[in-house]
Amino acid sequence: MKQDLMQYHTQYPSITDLKRKAKKRIPKFAFDYLEGGCNEEINLFKNESDFHQVTLMPQYLKKYQGVDMSTELFGHRYDAPVGISPIGLQGLIWPNAPEILAKAALTHNIPFILSTVSTSSIERIATVSEGKFWFQLYHPAEKEVLDDILNRLQATGCQVLVVLVDVPSFGFRYREIKAGLSMPPKMNLNNVFQAAIRPEWSIRTLKHGIPAFATLQKYMDKSLNMAQLGQFMNATFDKRVDMDKIAAIRNKWKGKLVLKGIVSEQDIQKAIELGADGVIVSNHGGRQIDAGESSIKSLIRLKQYGEKIKIMIDGGIRSGPDIGRSLACGADFTFAGRPFMYGVSALGNEGGNHTIALLKSQFKQVMEQLCCEKVTDLRETLISVP
Repeated sequence: MKQDLMQYHTQYPSITDLKRKAKKRIPKFAFDYLEGGCNEEINLFKNESDFHQVTLMPQYLKKYQGVDMSTELFGHRYDAPVGISPIGLQGLIWPNAPEILAKAALTHNIPFILSTVSTSSIERIATVSEGKFWFQLYHPAEKEVLDDILNRLQATGCQVLVVLVDVPSFGFRYREIKAGLSMPPKMNLNNVFQAAIRPEWSIRTLKHGIPAFATLQKYMDKSLNMAQLGQFMNATFDKRVDMDKIAAIRNKWKGKLVLKGIVSEQDIQKAIELGADGVIVSNHGGRQIDAGESSIKSLIRLKQYGEKIKIMIDGGIRSGPDIGRSLACGADFTFAGRPFMYGVSALGNEGGNHTIALLKSQFKQVMEQLCCEKVTDLRETLISVP
């Protein structure tokens, strides 16, 4: 019997339910790493709250033939207009999380983005996803490392490269500093206690191994200790990305190129000039600049460029209605990060499938309620924005 890909655990019918369960199953330091923003976390809050101000209008009496949630993006038709955002140190939050999510994304035919600083390697994710994954690049300082990563991606068949542009400096994140998760990370007595009272997390961590930057391990000195990790990270990544660096990548990379972290008119115009295929409007989940605006507000300003470049959004999406709101406001596609990590942290190996099925079911209901047959019909339903 064919698997029903819209099924989800009815005990957890919302992302809030998954978040509540996840908080009980993982150590506090891991939850704080996942959940936190920078400084006073004002922009983290706005990412979600500004979505609530977007209102949509149904047209109940129009002729209606049913829902088609599929969306074409970069030559591939996905089953729904939502993908899994890149998150660093995923295996710290829940052991083996990148592989769980990559497999679920393949099953549901949605995109999964692997981060350079995640805990599974390019090659491993390429295997479990059958090559159907995207990769988010933290720009290496050394050309040799950059070229090698691009060659590794091309060898695996990766089709979409996402270059991160919004980390010229690391955000000042109070929760991570208190937990000892700044660079270099410190496993203090408090963290050991937090792990001890989460035995399933601890046992699974022992089974899968201490989380490490798997993609970067080949570039690390084998004698490197934890106290030197911060120095390695600072030396390895050229955090500020400019037009010359993007142009060099564009010349070498033959697949689709996406810039993530675009929030200004000036930067999206430069992305178009550089020949990027798409942008992901994002404020890094509220983790980089507290004085900025929410992702949905940036999207609303930038949607005017939608005829020249694919515009996607990441940040603050917590439900099917949020996916609908994003598309109504001009997004071609949406991505979410924390909801999927809540899912795997709450439900383990089933968490990826559950979270995707949940968001797809919620989004389908929104389209039915608004009487939208195609995803692009949502743009006709927009009433008000923040």
